[in-house]
Amino acid sequence: MKLKTLVSYALVLIGGAFMTFANAESTATRDRQILVIMTNHASYPTRTDTTGLWLTELTHFTDVVEAAGYTTVFASPKGGAVPLDERSLGWLYMDKAAREHLQSPAFRARLQNTIPIADVDPSRFSVIYFTGGHGVMWDFPNNPDLRRVAETIYNQGGIVSAVCHGVAGLLDLRDEKGQLIIKGRNITGFSDREELFSGMKKQVPFYLEDRLVSQGAHYHKGWLPFTSFAVTDGRLVTGQNPQSPKAVAEAVMAVRSADNAARSPL
Repeated sequence: MKLKTLVSYALVLIGGAFMTFANAESTATRDRQILVIMTNHASYPTRTDTTGLWLTELTHFTDVVEAAGYTTVFASPKGGAVPLDERSLGWLYMDKAAREHLQSPAFRARLQNTIPIADVDPSRFSVIYFTGGHGVMWDFPNNPDLRRVAETIYNQGGIVSAVCHGVAGLLDLRDEKGQLIIKGRNITGFSDREELFSGMKKQVPFYLEDRLVSQGAHYHKGWLPFTSFAVTDGRLVTGQNPQSPKAVAEAVMAVRSADNAARSPL
């Protein structure tokens, strides 16, 4: 009888140790994975050129976080192929690193095979990053699956980050108390002035700066348009324009580092 009791006790201890190890491994995996969201929308109301992902808003961010040892997972509202904004591929906006990515068959395959947001398990991720390009103005807001994933990541202690028009992905998000997570928070995103200078004010369904302000965010922008500008407020990190994804990535890494330091035992 004593032997049976000892065996049962040992099995409980082994099972507990296994579960602890499994949970620790799951947490470690989540801590090193970043979910990157891109648009599937390619058309403007009246323009003949196409919109879509602003390429360097992806590559400038992923280059930084992947160099720091993080894994990125590409997703989009519908899944599958992500269109590229035609203007973002012009000589004025591309750099050597972005061109090299675009020439990589593996990278292009990733852009053609993004995961549908409805199929994403948010428990796998510690960070979500919304890329920009005007297309996101149509398929990021009012998307229940996107909202579910982003809110879960944020409410489990993760970081919500975005750049340029991708900040539109934050508009509907709510915290565990049902409050808009941008209300009363310091936020940036593509400005009305930059929308005017880009010639797109008559093309977009709404002006991002105005919508952020109307939802109670404390909106900030750089003194000069189209220069790098990022804002961190707790676990919210936002960048203003296509010049800002590197600054967003560095800010995300800084928040992750601070979180890890706070969790580490003395």
